[in-house]
Amino acid sequence: MPSGEIEVLVKDAVVLNTCQKLPFEIKEFVKKSEALRMQYRYLDLRNFQMQYNLRLRSQVVMKMREYLCNIHGFVDVETPTLFKRTPGGAKEFVVPSREPGKFYSLPQSPQQFKQLLMIGGIDRYFQVARCYRDEGSKPDRQPEFTQIDIEMSFVNQAGIQALIEGLIQYSWPEEKGSIVTPFPSMTYAEAMATYGTDKPDTRFGMQIVDVSEVFKNTTLPFVQEALNNPNGFVRVICVPEGAKLLRRKDLDALEELAEKQFNQEITLAVLRPDGTWKSSLGKFLSDELRVNVCTKAKANAGDVLVFASGEHKKVCSVLGKLRLECASMLEEKGVILRDPSLYTFLWVVDFPLFLPKEENPEELESAHHPFTAPRPEDAELVYTHPEKVRSQHYDLVLNGSEIGGGSIRIHNSDLQRYVIEKVLKEDVGLLSHLLDALNSGAPPHGGIALGLDRYISLLVGAQSIRDVIAFPKSFRGRDLMSGSPDWVSSDDLKPYHVQVSWPADSQSEIPDEENLQC
Repeated sequence: MPSGEIEVLVKDAVVLNTCQKLPFEIKEFVKKSEALRMQYRYLDLRNFQMQYNLRLRSQVVMKMREYLCNIHGFVDVETPTLFKRTPGGAKEFVVPSREPGKFYSLPQSPQQFKQLLMIGGIDRYFQVARCYRDEGSKPDRQPEFTQIDIEMSFVNQAGIQALIEGLIQYSWPEEKGSIVTPFPSMTYAEAMATYGTDKPDTRFGMQIVDVSEVFKNTTLPFVQEALNNPNGFVRVICVPEGAKLLRRKDLDALEELAEKQFNQEITLAVLRPDGTWKSSLGKFLSDELRVNVCTKAKANAGDVLVFASGEHKKVCSVLGKLRLECASMLEEKGVILRDPSLYTFLWVVDFPLFLPKEENPEELESAHHPFTAPRPEDAELVYTHPEKVRSQHYDLVLNGSEIGGGSIRIHNSDLQRYVIEKVLKEDVGLLSHLLDALNSGAPPHGGIALGLDRYISLLVGAQSIRDVIAFPKSFRGRDLMSGSPDWVSSDDLKPYHVQVSWPADSQSEIPDEENLQC
């Protein structure tokens, strides 16, 4: 026992097994690279923090099962892992079959299956679901991950939100204090305009402020160029005490970030203690205009103002990114803005149903997935102005991270067919089974999926979701412990009618076929 209160008198000892020299000591203070930890994951699991993370995860999932199944009558249903390609959404892993040219896909989520369960009369479905997305080398993402997957018939958005708030409150760890429900709610438009992101961290201020009206009579060319555009704005964030805490290199880093990531110029203004501005804008602004800007932005002497002008979405996005970067800079100076012991939940609602494709803005794609229903008041716009339609989608955000998302689904076969075929221009044949099912008296239904890995990592304060998964993959999707993915011999591939076409620059990596067959 750690307390040492109990003495053990040993009369006899039997060696059950021996231990070779370990690659690292199992002690918290011993620094280990993440690659080494993942290579010897079975040893890394012995440390206290990993034990705590996995045991807390187990307790939370157990309480969630109890809440859903025992209290609210949900049915835990396992859905298939081998499925077929789904139009839209993330890129899927493919699995060869013994039929030439035909492949399974690993599901991104059980989305279609849970809708089919609603049609089949399983009106309250739940599953701790394994999901798969081939997202390449994205930091802090996993090719396989876990969702708390939920679907209900005859429910509306408020009903889903109330259920999830109750679920989180019921399963909330006692040592984390208490949480208050209902969670606050914010529209997508409000989140983008105020925080520059659809997953705002509301633990601290520094909100984006529209100062277009203040600048409308100025003669600054770049400001007027922005304001002459119907969708152009001038916006600002105020960094409290930035003049004292931020150095020149910090301000240069902000300008560089805006330029590199967004191709956007920003203008900085350091508010000196005497009320003067240190800024390229200074000589162009009257005293009255400066006062009006400071009043609007709630800025005081000693603060730093960060201005951006241009198209609404781009300006908000760059200022949203700079807001988080400034928070990190201030925290490095000892200012506590994002208290890790504070858990702030937020619902974000009224997302667009469709967004322009990045590669071809003239075409539309689903903002989330093609099964999301439009808001009733926008339903007719699907046929006339689909780009203006708001969806019945809702995201749950915790401390600036999205931990869940769901929607009320389209339960009308004709509308679903129109969305897939006419708006998204996808092959309806891929979803013929779902369209047929919707035509069989599908009830209104909706649901949500909570990202269990992300949620638990926030609860325990982990630096990465890999710290709450027993055997995770690296950010390149590799298992450093077992060495997967691994080579497969041509003989093993023959039954699946698959051949490997090696890239010209990979000749040195081609395995020895004889060694593979040994």
